[in-house]
Amino acid sequence: MARILVVEHEDGTGPGYLGECLVEAGLELHVVRPYLDDRLPESLSGYDGFIVLGGTQSPFDDEAAPWLSAVRDLIRLALGERLPLLGVCLGGEMLADVAGGQVTHATRGPEVGLRRLTKHPGAADDPLFGDLPDAAPAVEWHWEEILALPPGAVPLVGTEPYPHQAFRIGDTAWGLQFHPEVLTEAVNAWADHARDHLATEGRTPADVADEVRVAEPELREVWRGVARRWAGVIGPVADGRDGRSDGLRAARC
Repeated sequence: MARILVVEHEDGTGPGYLGECLVEAGLELHVVRPYLDDRLPESLSGYDGFIVLGGTQSPFDDEAAPWLSAVRDLIRLALGERLPLLGVCLGGEMLADVAGGQVTHATRGPEVGLRRLTKHPGAADDPLFGDLPDAAPAVEWHWEEILALPPGAVPLVGTEPYPHQAFRIGDTAWGLQFHPEVLTEAVNAWADHARDHLATEGRTPADVADEVRVAEPELREVWRGVARRWAGVIGPVADGRDGRSDGLRAARC
């Protein structure tokens, strides 16, 4: 069974629905929680993929989250080794920064709640996003933005205020600004915690949660497909890296 390293940055921001779909696709998730003093590995030996999840930290918030430096090192290793990599929100911002892009505080304010994604031309041939339906729904929850993509990165989808919602580096690394792992239950908790922030945007926890609840069947279908396609990248890439094939077939969809 292919083994995936997953970095979780704080309570309530775990792999969620994305993790369920990846396990269903035949992957084993090894979730490391450095905020609970779990030790991050110094290498990616023994792993067939790497996921960096989201959190309320900024990509440069090393004082509050001193493990971020080690996560950046692992991202560099994954890029260098062509290990399949998926960065979600904070993870996507960290990937963009490590690879030479520009990340900053969101210039047009936070983007919170359900949004519809517009596909860029580069998505047409992408292994994950090529089959994404037009106007696919996504849960947004970010106060930072990817202002400029890394050199050579392929833009995949965006929203009107923030065009860099997903991108690919090479053929094994993807960064996302939105949250494919999040459904109504998580949004309920996040919105309640952020009710003061939402009020400044003229939103309430109830209306944010309601729009996600209405779209949940569609969210499940769309992001289950993307999760399974990312799982499908694992086996062939791992085979090419070290000649292994045993135990990886279940990850191919």
